[in-house]
Amino acid sequence: MAKNGLVICILVASLLLDQTNSYPSRVKARKHSKRRVKEKDGDLKSQVEKLWREVNALKEMQALQTVCLRGTKVHKKCYLASEGLKHYHEANEDCISKGGTLVVPRNSDEINALRDYSKRSLPGVNDFWLGINDMVTEGKFLDVHGFAVSFLNWDRAQPSGGKRENCVLFSQSAQGKWSDEVCRSSKRYICEFIIP
Repeated sequence: MAKNGLVICILVASLLLDQTNSYPSRVKARKHSKRRVKEKDGDLKSQVEKLWREVNALKEMQALQTVCLRGTKVHKKCYLASEGLKHYHEANEDCISKGGTLVVPRNSDEINALRDYSKRSLPGVNDFWLGINDMVTEGKFLDVHGFAVSFLNWDRAQPSGGKRENCVLFSQSAQGKWSDEVCRSSKRYICEFIIP
């Protein structure tokens, strides 16, 4: 009987030793498992963020396509004519709220496209705002993004307004030539949307 008790004690002791020896490996396995879960969480979060960016980009593209359907598409741009009259700053803010800016023609092809589009979409309107002004420095014309305008299409004797007339108009009656105007005048306008 004493032998049986001794055997049982040895078995219990060996089992206890075996468990204590395997305990650190189980703790390590648990730590590795937690690290893998955290890594997977990080990967999932970055994938979800990437998907959200893609969804937002698709929404922007869909909005642009809607604008292009209502307006016209020309040279990786869409033009959309305004419904009413606004001061220069109000007109630009309206375009910005729609995802664009006031139109800035960069070459004679765009001038011709704007002439054609404005004849169709703004019938009877003689002139409309462009996204160009010299409010910062008299005589130095900048676009609505603050960049110097390299393509200019002034009408004869223009610009003529000095410090009083700082905003630029596109004139239908002058075949797309430009003139400067008081920014507080109420005019029609065309918004421009860049297609990526």
